[in-house]
Amino acid sequence: MDDQNNNKNLLLATALSMLVILVWLVFFPPPEAPVDPNAPVATQAADPAAPVVADTETTSEETAAEAAAARVTIDTDELSGSISMLGGRIDDLRLKDYKETLEPGAETVRLLAPIGQDNAYYAVFDWLPGPGLDRADVPSARTIWRTGTDAKLTVATPLVMTWDNGKGLIFTRTISVDDKFMFTISDAVQNNSAAEVRLAQRGVVARHGLPKLQKIFVVHEGLIRRVDGEFHEIDYKDMVDLPAIEGEGAPSEVTPATIDGWIGFTDHYWMTSLVPDQGTAFTAVAKYTPGSDIYQAEVRAPLLTVAPGASATQGQRLFAGAKEWETIGNYQDAGIAGFIDSIDWGWFFFLTKPIFAVLHWLNATIGNMGLAIIGLTFVLKLIVLPLAYKSYVSMARMKELQPEMEALKERCGDDKPRMRKEMMQLYKDRKVNPAAGCLPVLIQIPIFFSLYKVIFVTIELRQAKFFGWLNDLSAPDSSSLFNLFGLLPWDAPAHGTLLALIFIGILPIILGITMWLQQKLNPAPADPVQQQIFAWMPWVFMFMLGGFASGLVIYWITNNTITFTQQYLIMRSHGHKPDLFGNIKSSLKRKAAAEATAPAKPAAKPPAAAKTSVDAPANRTTPPRSRKPRK
Repeated sequence: MDDQNNNKNLLLATALSMLVILVWLVFFPPPEAPVDPNAPVATQAADPAAPVVADTETTSEETAAEAAAARVTIDTDELSGSISMLGGRIDDLRLKDYKETLEPGAETVRLLAPIGQDNAYYAVFDWLPGPGLDRADVPSARTIWRTGTDAKLTVATPLVMTWDNGKGLIFTRTISVDDKFMFTISDAVQNNSAAEVRLAQRGVVARHGLPKLQKIFVVHEGLIRRVDGEFHEIDYKDMVDLPAIEGEGAPSEVTPATIDGWIGFTDHYWMTSLVPDQGTAFTAVAKYTPGSDIYQAEVRAPLLTVAPGASATQGQRLFAGAKEWETIGNYQDAGIAGFIDSIDWGWFFFLTKPIFAVLHWLNATIGNMGLAIIGLTFVLKLIVLPLAYKSYVSMARMKELQPEMEALKERCGDDKPRMRKEMMQLYKDRKVNPAAGCLPVLIQIPIFFSLYKVIFVTIELRQAKFFGWLNDLSAPDSSSLFNLFGLLPWDAPAHGTLLALIFIGILPIILGITMWLQQKLNPAPADPVQQQIFAWMPWVFMFMLGGFASGLVIYWITNNTITFTQQYLIMRSHGHKPDLFGNIKSSLKRKAAAEATAPAKPAAKPPAAAKTSVDAPANRTTPPRSRKPRK
């Protein structure tokens, strides 16, 4: 009975694990915070007749103007590209340290692209006119800025641009960039007119058309926003359904902020976000323009009053680069509140954040992400060791109760209620928890999910190498049975295909073996149905996890190996020596015996002519009816 209870508990826990892996967590974005109509908003400064990006007809004109505009080169250790003098757009940006693929000669990742190219994606900054000013009186997305002939944006040399509106207002824009991915845009206005002017700076990140999405449930792709301590995510499809707001000219969501925040767009590994000065009021705007299919994120500063003869400055920053954990963390430490949340840590953030922090430290110490995952597995197993120890001890004590359980079955017979009652009393007297055996499996579920999330969302795992053929721990094992792991002269099936699911790689096979060996520490259950389920379970998991990231499979293999060792040693310390080879032989003999005792095919019926007498005892197929003895 104890074997059956142990196996049932383990079966239940494993079935739960399989269920949760197969039916993955479906992401539901949290509800948006309501807009406070009394909060300070800069929307009154906007001119609804002149949006930052024009309609479809104007876009073609803007494309021609973009092609003719002068450009200034961007060149740092991390970034390359250029800035268009049409609107001062930051619209051409590549990330030097990141390649599109692992193929030799692969291009660097292009983050931003100008109007006229597929999926145009850029940042532009302008001024919104207040009362008494026209749209033409302030810089717009179509303003032609002027700069020096030898201008170049580097870490050491900022870019300075000027524009004179011809009516007494002179605008100066200074763009600087640090050694990573942060631009600083400082806009100054000199009022040489005879009248007071009111205006406000605006920053816009615009995406033309729906970008190519990864469509991974555990990764958010779309707009992200933090406003006064509240973090929100909005999918692209939800931006299309934003409500129409009077004065905005397009479906929008306007959110005022008074303390801190930022807004932008995130991809799987990259992000472009506007960061206003923290501690000051601003307005965050999410907008979708249906006619031109443009998604926008905006930051609007409060209206600024500039007296005659005076000058004023407003500024904000632009993050455009890779979501590196350490880099974003440094920006957060420097004052950008909640910036680390731009990495999609998920529902288990209380586990994913510390897990990745340890993984990052191990990788920096060891210098190999695969070895860091193995080291992380040891750390996690050490943390849960006390609970796992109690579980394995309970399992060992269950084995010790085997003789008493057998005697209990003999004593109770078919009286199941009595047997259950006495069995529970026996567990209580011996201080044994029959459900403890499934705890090690249940503990692994949130850890497994958290590590799954970490491996998928963090850029540090992207194209991270281990050894040999394992050159991307965020992707499935690239080896395959299809070509005998590279020995045959043809390529392995592409990941995601049926052939790739069938012809798995080396790591999934090792995973199946470790699960099978761990299972053989205990004798097979007596129930034939459970025997079959347990016999197939390692190989089912082997194919299920074959398409997972290789870093995750490395973790699972290491976890199985450690669990096997722990369970073996703990069971030995409590007087129960696991008969690993005996259990393996027993399972093989049982299989052979099952095949040998399989029911044979029924013999052919005798010919009709070969009838036999019903009175011949030797030919009876049923026993003769019993007769009462004569008196």
